[in-house]
Amino acid sequence: MFMKNKKISSSSRKTSRDSKKRIVIKLSGEVFEVGNQEANLDFPSVAKIAKSIKKLVKLGYQVGVVVGAGNIFRARMVKGQEIDRVVADHMGMMATNLNALALQSVLEREGQEARVLSSFSVPKIMEDYNHRKAIDHLEHKRVVIFAGGTGNPYFTTDTTLVLRALEVGAEYIYKASNVAGVYDSNPDENPKAKLYKKLSYTQALDQDLRIMDATAFALARDNELKLVVFKYSPENIIKAIDKNNIGTKVS
Repeated sequence: MFMKNKKISSSSRKTSRDSKKRIVIKLSGEVFEVGNQEANLDFPSVAKIAKSIKKLVKLGYQVGVVVGAGNIFRARMVKGQEIDRVVADHMGMMATNLNALALQSVLEREGQEARVLSSFSVPKIMEDYNHRKAIDHLEHKRVVIFAGGTGNPYFTTDTTLVLRALEVGAEYIYKASNVAGVYDSNPDENPKAKLYKKLSYTQALDQDLRIMDATAFALARDNELKLVVFKYSPENIIKAIDKNNIGTKVS
């Protein structure tokens, strides 16, 4: 059981004239390798992501992106005790820097300014994460790519998504998934599984729906973040965020 998290002050959310336009999206590492079975990064796939993100900026959104690294390394790939869990988590978090740099470079080729802010200090190629710096970039229409996870082991990129959104004053977070949204049971096992269009955090807890890890979920709930879970595709990024017509809305 998790103790109730202390609600983070919403004062930072007032930094934007339209807080609904400041968003943070979580992209798993797998979306960076779609279509390429021989390499960890498929740049045509990354280009499609970049085009959708650039379009969001043109539509007036201030866009933060949390990237995973499942296409490169994640801690659960270590099956036994070959390496320490803390080391494995650090490896996974550092791997997100590679995806972040790839996305930044492709965005810039598309003519969209972007900055990578990492929890790990790599000053020659990316900026150290600082929430004030991130807000400044967002307000200047630069895409901010949050790399390095939280910088601490034992936390997932779900927690990074929620934490960074709260720190920069976003009210809406988006989790790109491999399914259409949140179901009442596993759709891979139950063809009659019901897809929820809307859901409250309380309902999700009561029904033990695994939307994100428990730490991230509690933090999002206690700070009243609005979450949308949707099936990833470059087109669905626009549909979920600007059209607001797909996925499951949790509030």
